[in-house]
Amino acid sequence: MTSEMPTLKVQMFGNLSLMYGDQPIAFSRNTTTKAMKLLQCLLYYGEQGVARNKLINSIYEADELADAPNSLRVTAYRLKKMLVHIGLPEYNYIKISKGTYYWNAPMKTIVDVHEFTRLIDEAEETEDEEVKAELWKQALLEYKGELLPGSSGDEWILIENVQHKHLYTDILQSLIDYLWERGDYEEILRFCEPACSMYPFDEWQAVRIECFMALNRFEEAMKEYEATAKLFFEELGISPSEKMIHQFEYMSERMSTTPSSIGEIKGRLREEKKESGAFYMTFPSFRDSYRLVRRIMERNGQSVYLMLCSLTDGKGVPMENQAKLDMLSEELMASIRHCLRRGDSFSRYNPSQFLILLVGTNKENCGMIFERIEKYFTREHKSWKKYLEYYITSIADADNDSTKLAFQERGIHWDTD
Repeated sequence: MTSEMPTLKVQMFGNLSLMYGDQPIAFSRNTTTKAMKLLQCLLYYGEQGVARNKLINSIYEADELADAPNSLRVTAYRLKKMLVHIGLPEYNYIKISKGTYYWNAPMKTIVDVHEFTRLIDEAEETEDEEVKAELWKQALLEYKGELLPGSSGDEWILIENVQHKHLYTDILQSLIDYLWERGDYEEILRFCEPACSMYPFDEWQAVRIECFMALNRFEEAMKEYEATAKLFFEELGISPSEKMIHQFEYMSERMSTTPSSIGEIKGRLREEKKESGAFYMTFPSFRDSYRLVRRIMERNGQSVYLMLCSLTDGKGVPMENQAKLDMLSEELMASIRHCLRRGDSFSRYNPSQFLILLVGTNKENCGMIFERIEKYFTREHKSWKKYLEYYITSIADADNDSTKLAFQERGIHWDTD
């Protein structure tokens, strides 16, 4: 009977979807959550089966466990009816033997998770490097994202997810190493692209940048870096890793361009749009700006101060509430940008701290500048004042290891020891 029927293809990576032959299976909106959880368990464990107790703990909450065996029978009945309703042939899709539940379909069922692990196992068994690499590629193509992301709060899914991500990461790195030795940079780019989309903060972009540089495609490498730096700042409030920063410096030195007029160069250097307020820099750029200003100051004696604005929990310790920190950090960034001059620059040092470079000012003005920031930051919520703390130091003093940054909670205190 199985050979005469269309194949049922199941995708569990990235999302749950079923394809019966060439027909997609659509689940109705009123499908019960318990029935879907049961279906996910049965499809995932497949021929291996899943014990009744494990199934109950995976499907039901703690306060539902008392009557769970009866509830499981009801859920199984509903699932069978649901499968027929969505377009599968009528059949007893759940087999129970000695307390273990099995997926029991009349048609051949191919599940992407099973294919993923099967291909990896086959790769482990072969000693042929070329065959091994091809099996890795096939396995990577099966992996389209995290396991059942819509149900990722379920403990069993969370555990399996971590294991499958480790597998994905390991074989992707193994494939990269294999392809790099053979100079197949285009293929590395192809397989790293989905990794960058699925796990943008795991820095697979650094591998793509290496490939672009190996191919002398420096402009594409620079675009990859800039997009990644922007993503890290907007989502995490941090800069990319030191490795990517070194890549940026390497690219900057080797950008291959045809001779340009000074007008063309000025056009590329110009800001895309004129914005009011202080100039925001990523930390690597801020670091370079700081070093340049320090050199200029040595020559002309201009006064320059460094301000560090920090967000705490109101008691002087780091804030643990991430959602609250994110909200306050965005508000502090907007306040700094609004209150400083267009010629001033600032950078986010980490999610709770901002650095500000104040050129051509004095001690008294530093106090006034912070008061402006604080007033704007607390304009709608006076209680936010307790979250804001800051340090100020002269750049000339900051380069002296024996000079401490001055810290204060209320008003400016200068440490001259």
